[in-house]
Amino acid sequence: MAYIQDGCLVVGISARALFDMDLENNIFEKEGLEAYRAYQIAHEEEVLRPGPCFSLIRSLLEIDRPLRGKKRVEVILMSHNDADVSLRLFRSIEHYGLSVARAVFSGGSTLVPYLQAFGADLFLSANETEVCRALECGIAGGIVCTDSAADYGEATEPGPIRIAFDGDAVLFSDEAEEVFRRQGLAAFEESERRRARCPLKDGPLANFLRVISSLQRELAGTDTPIRTALVTARCAPAHERVVRTLRGWGVRIDESFFLGGLSKKEVLRAFGAQIFFDDQEVNLKAVSEVVPAARVPVAERVLTGQTQDDWSECNGVQSDHSGPFFKQAQSIYRAGRNTA
Repeated sequence: MAYIQDGCLVVGISARALFDMDLENNIFEKEGLEAYRAYQIAHEEEVLRPGPCFSLIRSLLEIDRPLRGKKRVEVILMSHNDADVSLRLFRSIEHYGLSVARAVFSGGSTLVPYLQAFGADLFLSANETEVCRALECGIAGGIVCTDSAADYGEATEPGPIRIAFDGDAVLFSDEAEEVFRRQGLAAFEESERRRARCPLKDGPLANFLRVISSLQRELAGTDTPIRTALVTARCAPAHERVVRTLRGWGVRIDESFFLGGLSKKEVLRAFGAQIFFDDQEVNLKAVSEVVPAARVPVAERVLTGQTQDDWSECNGVQSDHSGPFFKQAQSIYRAGRNTA
């Protein structure tokens, strides 16, 4: 029986994150489901153009090529469509030679139980509702920016895959950021100086970074296929707590940028990020002009004092993901769907 191998990086991705489906989504939003279905069926012989996460997914799938059958990356297409309109998606996948064979077409139902069933480490989607639900259940996720005028195309630059992260409220909890919001920069810097040896709590993407770091160690060599970066508004002296936290986690970050509030756009362009995760829309608007980006939504405050047992069950489905994560604000788009 086929199965997903232990230690495999499992990525769930929506159709709108993988392909450019802005036109199709506009039809859905303005004319409704039946018009959308009719359009997809009428155009099912037409190949979709690459979307914002296409380059990342293609590069991740390339990791397996030299491993001679030892699969280390599994990408699963996750869609609210039904199978009747899936032919265009699979035709496009085949056209680009992507090794994506598994898919979920939920017919409008939530995708989160199926992300859990596959053991997904990351979920990329343009659907805020579903990303929030995934985060509630301990699955790392990002709301992919699809409204940028940038054309990232299908080209994959030679060299390692490049994944970039913000720090607070992404890799780490937003406990420190909350001090900044409530009390200002001086109080934040003093708090971080005093707590330099106190590890930051896990953020929504902490476990995803651990999986990536483990994969880097396994594939270590002269041509390590993944390179990571931390791109944060922090600067000295607030950097020390971050460095010590990552050291305590035993994870690898290849490049770190402590920008002290400077724009992240040009640094990320120079790094060549194939995806950048940040919690601030104001940062992502500029960044998405030059690199693919995804927003990590967080609750208005950090929930503290929780244990893993407190989070062991979510929406009636047992989760096997470790580490604390954020309970999302209950008011965030509890209902609704789109074609992502």
